[in-house]
Amino acid sequence: MAKENEFGTAVTSPESRASDDSGAVGGRSSLLLALAGFGLLSLGDGLTKSTAGLWPGPAVAALRYSIGAAGLIAILLWTGGRAALSMPRPWLQVGRGAAVATSTFCFFVAVQVMPLATATAVGFTTPMLTAIFSAVLLGEKAPWRVWGVSVMAFAGVLLVLQPNFAGLGLKALLPLGSAASMALLMILNRAGAATGSPLLMQALIAAIAAPMLIGAALLAHLSGAPEFVIGIPPLRVVAAATIVAVTASAAHWLIYLATIRAAAALVAPTIYVQMLFAVVVGWMFFGDLPDSLTLFGSALIIGAGLWLFRGEVRR
Repeated sequence: MAKENEFGTAVTSPESRASDDSGAVGGRSSLLLALAGFGLLSLGDGLTKSTAGLWPGPAVAALRYSIGAAGLIAILLWTGGRAALSMPRPWLQVGRGAAVATSTFCFFVAVQVMPLATATAVGFTTPMLTAIFSAVLLGEKAPWRVWGVSVMAFAGVLLVLQPNFAGLGLKALLPLGSAASMALLMILNRAGAATGSPLLMQALIAAIAAPMLIGAALLAHLSGAPEFVIGIPPLRVVAAATIVAVTASAAHWLIYLATIRAAAALVAPTIYVQMLFAVVVGWMFFGDLPDSLTLFGSALIIGAGLWLFRGEVRR
């Protein structure tokens, strides 16, 4: 607490300085936790991309979520017994599972056919899409800022995806489909808030998404397209899917720890550092360097996200 000395100058007490120092340390540790979490997510994306040509993307997604669901259910049983395996509001959980299954399907195929930085950049449109869907589907009043940042973000998307259309055609839209599905998941998560523990909600979403992804992988296999034909998975693919299942859970846990130790206003913008991680991973392991058009489009998307976030913090 600040006090005045005999000259009228404010002097900070030792207790106040200690409190400020501990707050600063807490803020730095939260940032480090968040950065570690987003770094792990980018590492997982890189491992997913490394399976390109070895096994179909839909099958890799199904394997990753099957492993993740098994692990999360095992943890639930170990910590809470069979009583912990409940399903509040079943249809809502099915919707959440379908949304994450669709998002994962699109993203896993996308990172196998395009640069990692491109798929990551388009994924940053999720906050803008969530705001739009909330206005359209839930009737929530959207400030003018939402429409402004949305126009800015989608201009960036066009710039990022434009070089990929020539070679990929409609597949270039896969990252946008992933972002839209994730935005729907955000709305469903809001509707199901406080219906269960974070661990239960994460286990439910994985347990529901896994069979959906298995079904999607089988349908893609039956389509006869060579890139979707499922054979016996190489050990390298199984190892990659297992590591991604573990690192993704660890990443979300680190980000969760960061958000409970510091204000969301401090932690949330660090998500955009994931773009830097994606560029580095793509360059070091796959030789993918984004061109100037992709970087400019990514800057527009990230700028739109920060503009939207700044407005929400002020409100």
